[in-house]
This record gives sequence, structure tokens and C-alpha cells, in this order.
Amino acid sequence: MTEPLLRHRKLLPCILLAALPLCAHADDAPLFIPQWLGAQYTFVDQNQSRVHSPYSSSLSLKADGSTARSHTFGAYFGIALPWHFQYYWDVEMFKGEGVSNATGIGGLTNGDIIRSGVASLGKRPYVARNYLRWILPLGDETAELERGQDQLPAHEAIKHIEVKIGFMAVNDDFDKNRYANSTRTQFMNWSLWNNTAWDFASDTRGYTDGIMIGWMMPGWALRYGIYRMPIEANGQALVKSLGVASGQQLELTLQPHPDGWALRFLGYYNKGSLGIYQQAIEIASLTGQTPDVHADDARGRHKFGFGINGELPVADNGDTGFFMRAGWNDGHTESFIFTEVDRLLSGGFQLSGAHWHRSDDRLGVGVAFDGLSRVHAQYLQMGGDGFLLGDGTLRYGPEQIAELYYNIAVIDHLTISPDLQFIRNPGYNRDRGPARFAGLRAHIQF
Repeated sequence: MTEPLLRHRKLLPCILLAALPLCAHADDAPLFIPQWLGAQYTFVDQNQSRVHSPYSSSLSLKADGSTARSHTFGAYFGIALPWHFQYYWDVEMFKGEGVSNATGIGGLTNGDIIRSGVASLGKRPYVARNYLRWILPLGDETAELERGQDQLPAHEAIKHIEVKIGFMAVNDDFDKNRYANSTRTQFMNWSLWNNTAWDFASDTRGYTDGIMIGWMMPGWALRYGIYRMPIEANGQALVKSLGVASGQQLELTLQPHPDGWALRFLGYYNKGSLGIYQQAIEIASLTGQTPDVHADDARGRHKFGFGINGELPVADNGDTGFFMRAGWNDGHTESFIFTEVDRLLSGGFQLSGAHWHRSDDRLGVGVAFDGLSRVHAQYLQMGGDGFLLGDGTLRYGPEQIAELYYNIAVIDHLTISPDLQFIRNPGYNRDRGPARFAGLRAHIQF
């Protein structure tokens, strides 16, 4: 039954509504009545400085600098169903673009542009999430959950099995971090709010069909997910069957106390029509042409990687604390979905404004180091293009990223954040940059 449900996700609520009786616990949200769970609008104005650029291509950072604005809108809904089922449906819209057409860097500077997709998608509203969630309680002890995006207000068993099936974002459940998780209120650079060496399955907007199963216990949690891959690199269309191509991930979370330190260990395995950098290089050497990894895309190839993610609250009821991430993937097959990073090390801290009598403000400082595998760097040096990178040649050096933001709570529901970023060796090229980015972000959330 899994594959038909994935293919016909728009029918999921109708199937359940027809099949289930009217019953519920008294402390649950009313049955079958759509609950409005929230809405948001985020605006980002970002300016990229001029960069040293002895040579370039269409995928390079613009040498003369760039200014771009992006807008995202979202509305989020949920329905409580019998037998511990829940249904969630989100709609979003994106307008605008990223600086330098959101290319030329592994650690892109505006996390919200992942929602833009390719140019041909248009700027109309789209369904972002459309899935069922089911809980199997394993004990009587419960915790109260407040209303939020994709979270109905309820009392939920602390020990439970959780299942999600439908259209969703993989990183809603994996690689989460208290201090570096939201591009709309925290760090905006991709390599700080996510593990960029984790090439998770999604369409170009960041969503896909799949199944997530979680085993939640006091002190630890184990999650497994399998999702549909795109047909081509950075493509919007997804494969029709998990048997054709899939992205799988397994994550163990250790957190002895709910508000204490946490460590997350992630592994992933992608199977799909992936190109191999070494074969593209060998073909180019024989033919005298520029290597093209996209042309070498036989089915059934794989990519795998690992990640570790930590958070350490130190003061202010957890509003002040440190974070870190490290990521690695094999780097042999092409970067296919998220961005072009094979190695990642990042970290930083969040400081509560309570220390200067602004308890709802947050100051964040983070640094990240992005790297490529040897063969990936050689491919770019020979003039090959990825879907984000390609200067025509390359003098390799790891990307070095620093970001500083200050999130100001202006009034209820509105925050404004000045943001500064500095990147040395943008696109892993020691012949380019450094690049500086100054931004202003406004976020409204209800």
C-alpha cells in the first residue's frame, strides 16, 4: 500500500476520513476540524561585495557584486484524527532570488532560496507538506505540546513510536539543532543551519514523498527515513518508485535531559542515476573535451555519508549555548540535490539578549569550513560544471565561512535581523574572492 499512497498523496485525508470512526480523547484537538497552526512571512535583502575574479563562468559569483531580495510566505494547517492519527497540510510561496543567482558557493548565503526551485517553476503558491502522522504510545507518561507549525496542541506520550507518510521535508526530522536550525530566525548560511555534506533527497524546493519511522524514548531517539529521489541533479520531478531511486537516512539522538546537551549521529545512503567524477574525467581525457558528470548518469549508483551534530546549553534556560556539526560523504558520485559540499566542519554559539536587558533578542556567531573530495576538485579544475559550481578552472582551497547575526524582537510576532557574512575561497577557488555579504532579514510569524 505504500507506493500508491506516495503516488496519490492528495487523496490521503479523504481515505482516512472515510475509513475512521468519530472518536477522540478529551485533551486532543477536535476531530476532523482543520486547525490553523500558524503563518509566516520572511523578507531578505542581501548585498554581495565585488570579488577578485581573474576568470569566471555563468556559475561564478558575479565579479561586480550583486544585490537580491527574497520573500517567502507560508500557512500551516493540521487535522486531529482518531486512533492517534494527524494530518498536516502546508502551503508556501516564494518570490525573488539570491545574490549571484544563488550559484558560485557551496555554503550559499540565504537559506530561504532553497524554496525558489528552478526558474521555470514560477512564483505561484505550492503545497510544501501533505502528510499523515501516527503515534503509538508506549507508556502513560505524557508531555504537553503547544500549537506550532506541523504540531497540533495535545498531550503526547513521551515513549512512543512515530510514523509519517506523505509529502514532507526530510530535514524536518533529521539533523535538527536548537541553535542552528532555522534560516528565518537564526543563521542564514546553508553550512550553518544544515549539514551541507548531507545530500538529502528532495525536489529543488526541498520536499519529497517518503516514510519516516521514529522510536522515541526518554534520553534517546532513533529515526529512519526513506524518500523519493529527483530524476536528475537539482531537478523538480521525482522518480515514480522507491525501487527506482531512493534516499535513506538513519539517525540516533542522545539527550539524557530534555533541556540538556544533545548529540545526533546521522548516516545516509542515496541510490539513483548519479554521475561519477572519475569516469567523467577519464572520458574527457580520451576525447579532449570538457568533463561532464551529468552525461554519465547510469541507474543504480550510490552515494553515502555521515554526520554528527551537537548542542550544549550553558545559561539563560538554554537560550545561550554552543553548537557544532561535522559531515562527510564519499565524494565519488556527483553532488545531486542539496549543494556541492563533500566535507563540513561548523560551529558557533547563540547568546541571549537577557545579558543586556533584551531577553527576546539573540546574537549568533558561527564559522564553517566546506571542502571537496580530491576527484571532485579535479573535475572542477578541468573545467567541469556542477549544478552550483564551475569557474572554468580551479585552484582548490576549502571555503572558509563566518557569519554574525543579531535577531531583534521588535514587537510580538516580528523580528528584524542584520546579518554579515564573510567567505574566503568562494566556490573552493583560491583565485577568487574573498566575498562579503551584508543582509537584513525581517520575519513575521503567528
